[in-house]
Amino acid sequence: MGAWDGPESGHGSISPPVFQTSLFAKPSFRSFVEQQAQEDEYFVYSRGTNPTVAFLEERLALLEGGAAAKCFASGMGAISALLTSRLRQGDHVLFVNHVYGPTLELAEHLGGFGIEHSVVTGEAIGADASGIEEHIRANTALIYAESPGTMRMQVLDLAAIARIARRHGIATAVDNTWSTPLFQKPMAAGIDIVVHSLTKYIGGHSDVVGGVVVASKPVVRDLFYKGHQLLGAVMSALEASMVLRGLRTLPVRMAEHQRSAEQVIDFLTTRPEVEAVHHPYHDHRPDEPVVRDQFSGFSGLLSFDLKDGTFDRVARFLDSLSLFRIGVSWGGYESLATSPLRPGNEDDLRAKGFSTGLIRLSVGLEGAENQIDDLERAFDKL
Repeated sequence: MGAWDGPESGHGSISPPVFQTSLFAKPSFRSFVEQQAQEDEYFVYSRGTNPTVAFLEERLALLEGGAAAKCFASGMGAISALLTSRLRQGDHVLFVNHVYGPTLELAEHLGGFGIEHSVVTGEAIGADASGIEEHIRANTALIYAESPGTMRMQVLDLAAIARIARRHGIATAVDNTWSTPLFQKPMAAGIDIVVHSLTKYIGGHSDVVGGVVVASKPVVRDLFYKGHQLLGAVMSALEASMVLRGLRTLPVRMAEHQRSAEQVIDFLTTRPEVEAVHHPYHDHRPDEPVVRDQFSGFSGLLSFDLKDGTFDRVARFLDSLSLFRIGVSWGGYESLATSPLRPGNEDDLRAKGFSTGLIRLSVGLEGAENQIDDLERAFDKL
């Protein structure tokens, strides 16, 4: 199913056309019946397939090194489709590392349908991931990891996890949103399925929400019929076009995010108010195998622990920022800051291994000098 063959097939258009249509008419009833029976392969109804979306899916699969991809209306749409299409009553899914909160909330919800889950941190399984074996159950059907992990950006050895999972006959999935396909390729390390929130770096402009699952053709076909067609988290043609726009500048933007983040990290390490900084650039030597073999670069999402992290102190710091805006999400052109701290959740944060002074920064594209000036002013107001 070729979605876009280049300018010669579209009156010289450089950008793929936006096929803003709900359905595709067929020349005969026989062809309609034949194509509807293979809706993952033909354009019949845009709840299933659409040329603009299909063009994006082809590009994302190529970038990630997978055979096929399916896009969704959000990152959680992709994750929901993946979990509900692969898991059955009585199955167990093992989450590894600090995983995106709503993913775990979904797992809790699926518990009501007889699907079990457990969580193990990167610290608990060790650098070689050997500790993961004691958390595998007889009914474990999926190992789902995030690396680097949410909030503390801890890195996992994905190749080691893939080897252990294969030995037990368990499928593996990795949320690769932090790195993008440019900086880390989990499938090259042996991971079966890769998930992205396209809302973040791939979209890159804070104006589109989307998600994608990349895997083998059989996995994506099964996902299409069970998790996409039936759940209906459909990406529109316009959204696909906007994500394609983000893809065109992804290498340039990611290089700038990395340059600025490295300078911001170097600054943070000089501040007496900072207890620790969390980012692979800071936490690992460049010659460590897991970094040398797994990463070709680092994104601009990092966190640090503010000393004496009371709610009032964290709020004072965040409220003193002006260039860094307070908000959810990350990966856009703008710099953002937030914290998981809420009044009364200190014990819960500590139980998860988070400091009460944890502050997450998404380093945008305004330039490191401006970002550091903003942070310095906020520190000086504490």
